[in-house]
Amino acid sequence: MSRPALAVRRRLSELVEPPRLLLAAKVAGAAAIAWTLAPFVPFTDSEYSYYAPLGVLISMYSTLAGSMRAGLETLAGLAVGIAWGFVGIALLVAGAPSLVAVALVTGAGTICAGLTLLGTGRDWIPIAALFVLLVGNADAQSYSSSYLITTAFGVLVGLVVNVLVVPPLYIRRATARLNALRDEIGEVLHDAAHALGERTVDTERLRHRIAELTATADAVAGEVAEAVRSQRGNPRARHARADVETGRRRLEALRAVAAATGQLAEALTRLTLDAELGRAQRRALADAVAACAEHTATPIDDSAFAARLSAADAALAAYRRRIRHASGSSALDRWEAAVSLRRIIDASRPFARAD
Repeated sequence: MSRPALAVRRRLSELVEPPRLLLAAKVAGAAAIAWTLAPFVPFTDSEYSYYAPLGVLISMYSTLAGSMRAGLETLAGLAVGIAWGFVGIALLVAGAPSLVAVALVTGAGTICAGLTLLGTGRDWIPIAALFVLLVGNADAQSYSSSYLITTAFGVLVGLVVNVLVVPPLYIRRATARLNALRDEIGEVLHDAAHALGERTVDTERLRHRIAELTATADAVAGEVAEAVRSQRGNPRARHARADVETGRRRLEALRAVAAATGQLAEALTRLTLDAELGRAQRRALADAVAACAEHTATPIDDSAFAARLSAADAALAAYRRRIRHASGSSALDRWEAAVSLRRIIDASRPFARAD
């Protein structure tokens, strides 16, 4: 299967991942509860109960902190929009043409939507203003209070359901993505070591793998950030904070390893064309890269982690002895390869100390 097809398949598979299915089930349940209870909310007209499920959709984010923030920001944006809707109604009462009122509330609402302070709620300002003007014109006070209060009730229902029904934590998913990134880096280094030993380094393919590695690292950073956000205000996070912190530290280490692997690749593409790099130096460099690949691909809780770190240190030391008296135009590239390998090793050294 081609890489684009695999990418599409991976994207589609994300739609049926357990966290996404759980969120969908919670949204459906919360919307049904809000719709059922909305007619009993005080100070509202049951005619506008459909705004309660809307409030659920507004507040049901993948993290508790995100849900709370989005709910409050949206309610603030609705309040501002309702106020502009009343301004438009006042213009109609004063005898202004309807097109003037519509233009004013939508234009002013769009200007206010530039208030970054309101976050996601700013997009609701012109919408709320237009709804109050056009839908609630006949009974603006009843419509506006029902609109705001019923939506707030839906937000409250969404938050309660999100807290009580398996509050989302994305630590396990972030850990899986970190493991995948670790394995991908290990594969790139293994391939580089093999190609270097055979003197068949495909520079274009190597650069392509590094670009893919960088993109993967950026995607994994987003997953880890989501895991960090998911623990805020989450009652399930009490026993998971250590895992989140470990994941954050692993991400920093793996991103450093990925960057150093890119620098190593650039040095290797130049060294493979170098006639002055003798067989012994090439073999020592291939061994050092292979040792780093073996170490990088080892989980931090593996009993062999510390031993493979020491083996990578020893292989790098052997390579450095080979190039100690290196001279010529490629001497800098040989030492750049050594520095990159040192950075790969040192990035994970704190985990060995932790053991």
